[in-house]
Amino acid sequence: MTEDRTGMPKQTPLGWPPRTRRELLVKTLWIGVWLVFLSAPVEDLVNGGHGTAATVAGSLGLAVFVGVYLTLVFRNIGRPFSPRVVLTLGGILGVLAPVLAYTLGSAWLGLFVYLSVAWGATLPLRAAYWAIPASALAMYLVGLHSDEKEARGLLFLVVLIGFAMTGVGQLVRTTIELRKARATVAQLAANEERLRLARDLHDLLGHSLSLITLKSELAGRMLPDHPDKAAQQVADIEQVSRQALVDVREAVTGYRRPRLAAELAGAQVALSAAGVVAEIPAEPDLTDVPEEAESALAWALREAVTNVVRHSGAGRCAVRLLRRQTLDGPVLELCVEDDGSGGSGKGPGNGLTGLTERLEKAGGTLEAGRVRHGFRLVARVPTAAGADVGSGA
Repeated sequence: MTEDRTGMPKQTPLGWPPRTRRELLVKTLWIGVWLVFLSAPVEDLVNGGHGTAATVAGSLGLAVFVGVYLTLVFRNIGRPFSPRVVLTLGGILGVLAPVLAYTLGSAWLGLFVYLSVAWGATLPLRAAYWAIPASALAMYLVGLHSDEKEARGLLFLVVLIGFAMTGVGQLVRTTIELRKARATVAQLAANEERLRLARDLHDLLGHSLSLITLKSELAGRMLPDHPDKAAQQVADIEQVSRQALVDVREAVTGYRRPRLAAELAGAQVALSAAGVVAEIPAEPDLTDVPEEAESALAWALREAVTNVVRHSGAGRCAVRLLRRQTLDGPVLELCVEDDGSGGSGKGPGNGLTGLTERLEKAGGTLEAGRVRHGFRLVARVPTAAGADVGSGA
């Protein structure tokens, strides 16, 4: 047992190896209590009238039996042995118990109790169901040689405690497996968090750095002839960089949920700065739209506009928001279409891949590809029935 934060004792977790000296002592005492059945063999060695050779051989055999038993049961509870080691140690006990009981008398029949416990706690269930009755039968046959009444009295105990220990062994194994599963879940959660952070940083920095690059180029071209306009572009660059820093900090802490209205305004600025004629809808009505769905559409808009600015070479871009009724229910649809080339990539980039994952988590879908006169990205998220948002274009 250990102590919790309040100073009250708490039980050592089942299936864990001892982590402190106190836990080691508690588990040793718990197992030591069950060594009471060894009192009969010890008393027989002291007062049984055996010869010197028999006493020495019996003492050595008993010491080996107890050592193997404690190693098998005590060690296997926290850090299980391999099946080969379990079978080897269990076989040693299976040999020592009948040999000692047969040669030294009925006082040693109690060793079969420990044999049954060891096999029940460590062997697989199918093997234990055969091994426990076999140990009881072997004890009874050995008892016929020395004391049938004693053997008959222990017969039920050997079977009962052996099958009881199969439940304990199964509980320990299940606890160990659950502990491993919990560690696996924690690792998967950590991997998912890293993927989330990677997606956020890609979307945030890709958009912001593209805008900073565009405005820097504009400021450079305006500087000789229009220093006042260049100064305005530099001020915009400072504002964008500050906002990007805030967004990155929020993304790292996991609290950032972009808003669709803010992204629409940002899209207008980015497209205008790139010299693209933008058709952006007014602030949309997002009634009955879940926050997660709105966030997914906002990310989709940001990624789409970033790709238009950086890769498409487009001169015109239209953004539309519509509510539609589909076979799967009402959806809010975001469509971003431009007249550019759509970039030179041969497959979906990291941005579209991460965007697809975001929309799938919100129950939505993503379609992106070339159309007759440009490139189109369509993102849909489920929503409750409501009024039309309007195209805005």
